Amino acid sequence: MTEIDSPSGAQWEIAAAGHRAVVVEVGGGLREYTLNGTAVLDGYAADEVCPGCAGQVLVPWPNRIRDGRYTFAEQNHQLSLSEPVLHNAIHGLARWVRWRPVETAADAITVEYDIAAQPGYPWTLRLRTRYSVGPDGLRVDHEATNRSADPAPFGLGVHPYLMIPGVEVDDLVLKLPTQQRLLVDGRLLPMGAAKVTGGPFDFTEARRIGNARLDTAFGEVTLDDDGLARAVLESPDGSQTREVWADGTFGWWQVFTGDTLHGERLRRSVAMEPMTCPPDAFRSGRDVITIASGETWHGSWGIRATVG
Repeated sequence: MTEIDSPSGAQWEIAAAGHRAVVVEVGGGLREYTLNGTAVLDGYAADEVCPGCAGQVLVPWPNRIRDGRYTFAEQNHQLSLSEPVLHNAIHGLARWVRWRPVETAADAITVEYDIAAQPGYPWTLRLRTRYSVGPDGLRVDHEATNRSADPAPFGLGVHPYLMIPGVEVDDLVLKLPTQQRLLVDGRLLPMGAAKVTGGPFDFTEARRIGNARLDTAFGEVTLDDDGLARAVLESPDGSQTREVWADGTFGWWQVFTGDTLHGERLRRSVAMEPMTCPPDAFRSGRDVITIASGETWHGSWGIRATVG
């Protein structure tokens, strides 16, 4: 009899100090994260195909590329259109492939995947992601090594949905470390930028989300004195918090209130997504990282929570 595989492949659990996370083989992302048994992330079941990019690693580009076309080092490239309805290439090349574990411990795991040179992205990258949990929460460390002879364009984002069980998105209190938002067209691609100050997208001071519908890229990130940016969700009474932090390599944040999701996931949680570059960066060149042959890029982010 053929063994039935989970849609997300092998499941690797790590735990320490009341923190528990499940990392999956397919996509190398986070399927679940809890603190003392309370959900911190809006995850998904082991027998479910990952919905809405939940917990996925978006690499070697996050977000969208218009028509899947871009130019790098005076060479034109055409990616497959993974978002055919909007005629875009979206969220990279590593979401639906099997990552392999290379280091494991009770409280940490490192998974790895090699992106092979291919039409549209003719570079080979070795990707590594280390997940660890402990008293200070969840920490994620990313590496990307260019194993090609030529420099490679690169970007990375992540897609955690933060939730506070029993609290509607409208009632969550949001604070963002960002001063600017991108204006987008009907294909969710940038067509300009605007300061958030004083407007409906200004979450520089914590306030209730209310009826705001966000699928918005925010820039001009403010770092704290320790070199980290922090985005925070709170319950109305402040008794529960969900903080996503990211180091200075992540100069952009996408915030998504789940308005286009279906069923129970509709506006149930908020995706707070650190990104190294904005949408359509491979075309605009804005904040695209160039990894030289043989070099390795590093970036880190994490989640801290209180559960009352």
